[in-house]
Amino acid sequence: MRVEYDRDVCIGMFQCVAEWDAFEKDEDAGKAVLAESEEADEDVFVREVPDGAELDAKFAARACPVDAIAIYDDDGEQLIP
Repeated sequence: MRVEYDRDVCIGMFQCVAEWDAFEKDEDAGKAVLAESEEADEDVFVREVPDGAELDAKFAARACPVDAIAIYDDDGEQLIP
């Protein structure tokens, strides 16, 4: 499972931070940061979801009010949103 986070879309509500500790606050930028991620495209960050964190990752994606977080299964099928 992997997560994609579009930092440009993020509006800094930080609801993802409350749901999964892979997201951190960047108060200066007013955006969340996806820890241990790689920039796959401009302002789009990707990382694998560790075993045991799948539920937290899904909650973080569902909590985002602007759908800046997408979750994909191992076959590349988008699960959320």
